[in-house]
Order: sequence, then C-alpha cells, then structure tokens
Amino acid sequence: MVLVRKSTKHGSNVSPSYSSRAMSESIPKFQMPEEEISPTTAYRLIHDELMLDGNSRLNLATFVTTWMEPEAEALMGENFDKNMIDKDEYPQTAKIEERCVNILSHLYHAPQSGAGTSTLGSSEAVMLAGLAFKWKWREKMKSRGLPQDNPNLVLGSNVQVVWEKFCRYWDVEPRYVTMTKDRYVIDPEGVLAQVDENTIGVVAILGTTFTGEYEPIEAIHDALVKHNESSGWEIPLHIDAASGGFVAPFLHPDLKWDFQLPQVKSINVSGHKYGLVYPGVGWVLWRDYDELPEDLIFHVNYLGGDMPTFTLNFSRPGNQVLAQYYNFIRLGFNGYKRIMESLQQTAINLAKQLESTGHFAIINNGATIPVISFRVKDNVGFDAYELSDALRRFGWQVPAYTMPANIQDISILRIVVREGFSRDMADSLVEDINRSISRFQGEETVVQSMFSH
Repeated sequence: MVLVRKSTKHGSNVSPSYSSRAMSESIPKFQMPEEEISPTTAYRLIHDELMLDGNSRLNLATFVTTWMEPEAEALMGENFDKNMIDKDEYPQTAKIEERCVNILSHLYHAPQSGAGTSTLGSSEAVMLAGLAFKWKWREKMKSRGLPQDNPNLVLGSNVQVVWEKFCRYWDVEPRYVTMTKDRYVIDPEGVLAQVDENTIGVVAILGTTFTGEYEPIEAIHDALVKHNESSGWEIPLHIDAASGGFVAPFLHPDLKWDFQLPQVKSINVSGHKYGLVYPGVGWVLWRDYDELPEDLIFHVNYLGGDMPTFTLNFSRPGNQVLAQYYNFIRLGFNGYKRIMESLQQTAINLAKQLESTGHFAIINNGATIPVISFRVKDNVGFDAYELSDALRRFGWQVPAYTMPANIQDISILRIVVREGFSRDMADSLVEDINRSISRFQGEETVVQSMFSH
C-alpha cells in the first residue's frame, strides 16, 4: 500500500530542465494535470525520473529475473495485451499454459499431469495451496463429525511473509518451528512437536529466503508419514520451492523433495526467479486432481465459453506464461542445467573469495541454490549494516538483515547470483568489498591515533 499526502509546497511539481523545449509549464505530481502532453515528453519525464532507481543488474538482494534474451522480450512485447483469463479469445495461450503445467508436473514426478495453474507469483500460488489444504482438512473433519473451527498450519519461523498472510487472511493458526543459533531450517523433531489433529498441513522450503538452504524435506516427510501411521491423522506436506524448484532438478537430481515423496501433495515455484522469466509469474501444482477440492474451482461463463478457474486474480497478463514456455523450449533440460551449473560455480567461487578475506563466516556457499549467505565475524571493525551501506556507494545492493524470531541477534548478508551476474562482476564485487574493509580499517586507525594523543 502506498500512502500519498496532498502537497502544494515546493517540489510538488514535475519540471525537468529541458521542459521549455516541449512544455510551457510544469505538471503536478500528486494530481492529474489539466492538459495533455506529447507521448515523447511523457516518456522522457518518466524515463529520466527512473534513472534514480538502482541498477537492477547490481541488485543482489532480489531473486527475480533481471535479464532475458531479446527474442523473449520481443515475444512478451507482442503479447502484452493478452488477458490470461480470456481463454476463449486466446485459446492458444491457454493451451501453452496447459503445456507449462504438464512440463512442470513431469519435472516434479507427479503421478498425474496437469493438476495446476499459473499464478502472478508464488504469493498467489501459496494462497491457493493453503486454501486447498484447509478445504481438504475441513472435509475430512466434517466426515468424521469433528469440529472444523480451529485449523493450524506448521511452518518454520524462516518462511516468507506470504505464509503469515495466508494464516491471518484465512483464519488459520500458524505454528512455528523456531530457529536456533546452529540451525536455520526446520527439522523433523520440531515439526512433530507442533502437529495435531487440527493441522491442515506442514510447509517445508526448498531454498529459504534467509540463507538459501534446503530444508531436510525427505527426513521431514518420512517422520510425518510415520507419525500419521501411528496417530491415524492424514497431515499433508507442501513444498515451497519458490527459489529451488528451478534449481534442484538440474543441480541435485538425486535429491528427493517433490512428488516422489507420497505425502507431498502440492508444490509452488516462481517462474520469475530461477525459472528465468521477468516478473511476475508463478506456478502451483498438485499431486493429482483429488488434492484440489472441487468447491474451490469456479466455472465462469464469460466472453463465450465455460472457464474453470482457481485463482485469486481474475484478469492477469498472459505474456509471462508465454515467456516461461519460451524458456522451456529454448533451453530444454540441458540448457537449464548448464545455466544453473554456471550460476552455482560463480556463487561457490565468490563464497571462497569472501571467506579468504578472514572477515566473514559463510553460512551457505551457493551449493544449494546459487545464493551466498554470510555473517561478519566479531571484532573486525564493522558490522553487516555498515558493509551493506558502504557497497551502495559502488552501486551494489547487498541486503543486511536480522534472522527470524529466537535468533534475532544474528545479522547476515545475502548475495543472490542470477543470470547476468558474471564472474567478472563477482570479482568486481569482491574488490569493492575489500575497498570497503580497507576504509573501515583506515577509519579505525585514525580514531585510535586521535585518542592516543
């Protein structure tokens, strides 16, 4: 949500230095101008103002894709006007969406292909998966004559905020498995300590936002299956693969995390992260159609045909779905594998260079998803926030943040290695980190010299 205050003071108008060539007067910032201006002038006004944004290629905070091939950009540009909901008007776009769902179902070893949908991102996908869990739990409790008014969801305190939103918006109690100073992911013991007959599901993450680590999904799954057998409960498992879903199949093919595990009922993944598509597109997939309650599917008679739909949004762009399909057929399995291997090697090499400075403790070296997380060692003359701020002077955006509840006294930094971040750029980043460290040490020397006199 953006809050805008009405202003009539100095600075409330847009008035570029070259405006006299195309504009006779400035235009207001916070209300619609009275008269129209030329398209070229409007473009220049906004284009130049956006130069104040950071360089997206140097934004190492974001997971989202910041580079695509020109052919993909052209394809997206040609299809900006297509509404994904209008399947009768754009039947081929709808068929391509179905192909993408089937491709991902196959990639994730689903026993039944096609149970899924595109979304605006993993945030919408998470909401849909959570709703399916709640509806399935409610049906089960109703059939057994049990109360249905106290559902809970078991998840780590390291989850992305959208899971907290789901619990709050849909009246589900979140039960958190807390982190410890030597464990930044959930574990089977912590999960089993939280579940009960009112648990609608358990969430495990393939590539956490905080550190990039994989949670021990197979171990959690096996413990949950054993617990279900002894308790008579049927608690399902959802995998939040927003970051790792387009990495693990290519870098860790022997890792069991997806529908190969029978208690995994749904998976979300972000196409606009390591799926290599500009934002925003995500995907949610179910093990089979039985895991998707019919009550949640709406059949809409709109613009000429019956359209079954299970989304939170109605109108949404179709061009990102087309861009996802472009990547699937353009790269194929081996193309994705080659890109992910390259990103992983860049990340691992960068982590080694950081560790060699002697100032950092590496938490994740990029061997899982291509994300490096690290903390500044004690008593080195600077902290994570000071380093993050110093790197902004060189144009780099490297986020510093505290860990979740129970270990909030730990501050770390994170570097997301994406396509477009080259080995040369990684070397330049290390040089700028070393320059910053030298500056910190030089300032410390000056301060000590001042006090010594």
